[in-house]
Amino acid sequence: MTKILYRVAQIWGSTHLMMRIFCGIVIGTVLALTCPGLSGVSILGTLFVGALKAIAPVLVAVLVMSSVAKARQGLGERFRTVITLYLASTLLAAVLAVFASQAFPLTLTLSGVVGAENPAPGELGDIFNNLARDIMSNPLTAVSSANYLSVLLWSIIIGVALKRKASDKTINVLQEVADSVTLVVQWVIQCAPFGILGLVYTSVSESGLDIFTTYGKLIALLVGCMLTVSLGINPLISGIMLRKNPYPLVWKCLKGSAVSAFFTRSSAANIPMNMALCKRMGLDEDFYSVSIPLGCTINMDGAAITITVMTLATCHTMGIDVSLGSALVLSILATLGACGASGVAGGSLLLIPMACALFGISNDIAMQVVAVGFIIGVIQDSVETALNSSGDAMFTATADLYDRKKRGMEVKF
Repeated sequence: MTKILYRVAQIWGSTHLMMRIFCGIVIGTVLALTCPGLSGVSILGTLFVGALKAIAPVLVAVLVMSSVAKARQGLGERFRTVITLYLASTLLAAVLAVFASQAFPLTLTLSGVVGAENPAPGELGDIFNNLARDIMSNPLTAVSSANYLSVLLWSIIIGVALKRKASDKTINVLQEVADSVTLVVQWVIQCAPFGILGLVYTSVSESGLDIFTTYGKLIALLVGCMLTVSLGINPLISGIMLRKNPYPLVWKCLKGSAVSAFFTRSSAANIPMNMALCKRMGLDEDFYSVSIPLGCTINMDGAAITITVMTLATCHTMGIDVSLGSALVLSILATLGACGASGVAGGSLLLIPMACALFGISNDIAMQVVAVGFIIGVIQDSVETALNSSGDAMFTATADLYDRKKRGMEVKF
């Protein structure tokens, strides 16, 4: 019996996380339909959400501090160009998500939702009042209470201070701390199949199979936005920069980067594939060896879309009237927050509470939305990573080729 259990554990551990999550969804659905009322199953989802809730503020703090502290200076015009491309693309992706969410408003099935009576603000003036009130809280209190706006601000400030005063050794230690916290998140995410099993069991028990209709619409909206960015907005930016048809470059990056990123679900894990792609395209190794890892941090189109769509879906669920001005403020915050998303599967989901805090949505509600994200993450996170990672390669190539064009050299894809 022990050998059988050991063998089952080996097979389970060697199976891809996406497949294990899918198994969790299927098992949770079957159990909900056949054996409703099993509290022992529901508690798996509670434990999973609780673990995410505990580690998320720490993750955001150390990632942002580390990213700011180790940011390079004086890297030349090509680096300024690629950073501008990364940030512009991420911002446009968030703005697209705002308009798509307003055009196709979705609601989620969440517990403890107050609905239209919720006092959270939706007007632009109220948003800034919330920002002023919450953003300057004690940094330790901000982390312990999951005040993500304050966490983001203090992490940037402390990161800038470390960049100016700390030694390289100290900054390296901070990076090691960030890597360690990221590893803890990876451990938590490895438990996702069991957590998802419990969450799906609870959702199907309470709402029936109709819950998957909502999930399907949410996936369609997210993937639709990501495909629009990948096949429309990003090629437009590249085409304007190079004054050439960008689609040969787009297809090359999709084939050489997006396919592998879709299955690894990690921009960081896909760095070697992007490096090899840049080498095949004949780009400058001194440039792409820095710009590709940099893109894993600040080129986060898919993360910005996920944060924006999920936050606005939460607002629609709670009956919060979101004005266009406040939604655009959200897109800027999603852009800044996405730059701190980790390079591991599901990293962008942990930044949703930060964006929800902009509208006064409680952390308990926001973490339920994160859990919904993990349920749909089998598709959402794969497409998101494919968009992010292929964008790293495409904008690196665009910046390098743009520099060659300015120097009078021939530009070839």
